[in-house]
Amino acid sequence: MAFDLVIFDMDGTLVDSEPIANRVFYEKLVALGLDPRFDEAQVAHDLTGLSLPSCFRLVRERYGLALPGDFEADLQAETFRRFGAELRAIEGAAELLEQVHRPKCIASSSDLDKIALSLELCGLAGHFPHRFSARQVARGKPEPDLFLFAAGEMGAAPARCAVVEDSLPGATAGIRAGMTVFAFRPEQPDRHEAAFRDLGCRIVRRLGDLAPLLA
Repeated sequence: MAFDLVIFDMDGTLVDSEPIANRVFYEKLVALGLDPRFDEAQVAHDLTGLSLPSCFRLVRERYGLALPGDFEADLQAETFRRFGAELRAIEGAAELLEQVHRPKCIASSSDLDKIALSLELCGLAGHFPHRFSARQVARGKPEPDLFLFAAGEMGAAPARCAVVEDSLPGATAGIRAGMTVFAFRPEQPDRHEAAFRDLGCRIVRRLGDLAPLLA
């Protein structure tokens, strides 16, 4: 199928930001008294793919922590500092984007400032004049709002859109939007992968494998 629009998630799909951001978030929660039974791996699993407001809601409801008023600003400042020192593009991202000549955009749970910084640090900014954030819609992933908003802004019918995602909330959002979803799962098959297949996603191990499917 020749797609009219390719919608890329960013974190974990094009830039290797999730280990950094999740580590910072975990450290901040530990400083607030996070119950030790919620280890770093559990926190990363719980938060990956969600918007910050959704993350904060989960922290309050599942972890039972009250977040101070300056938590978001403090979290973002430390995350941006670490990005400047550590952030890298996912292997094959730049090469893939060079080969995708049809319209494309970013639709990310990150806010627009974080999107801009991440793309700039990884040398990918020039590929994405069109960027959309979950902060621009009422409901973040796994709801379809963000992908439908991006498609509408780009003038593409959802059925003619491809989504490239690495998280289950993001893949779920793409399927609910009526789009074709390519799930980027670079690790070997694990217990979570069946959920992507059950949704109807196409699994890819390397970004380079997407080139003939999207170009």
